[in-house]
Amino acid sequence: MPRLEDEAPGTPNVIVSDRSMAENLTGNWRNLRPIIDPARCTGCLICWKFCPEACVELTQKVPLIHMEYCKGCGVCVEECPPACIEFQPEDAS
Repeated sequence: MPRLEDEAPGTPNVIVSDRSMAENLTGNWRNLRPIIDPARCTGCLICWKFCPEACVELTQKVPLIHMEYCKGCGVCVEECPPACIEFQPEDAS
């Protein structure tokens, strides 16, 4: 893939996918899954805002994480202000 004119020669090539995000299913390689504790969730939606895979659905109070698209990156776990999202081993669910 050609580089843009203003890109430095040492930068990696970026390949843009022509596939829809709906096709980016997780598969069977995720080790950890984020689980939201509804009793501690304040509905701040920071998890929705920061999710790089856009797999958090907005609901009335407690967001819903669509596990078929979640890659288990942990961004939601780290960014959650009330710390109501925790990782659980994939096989424990």
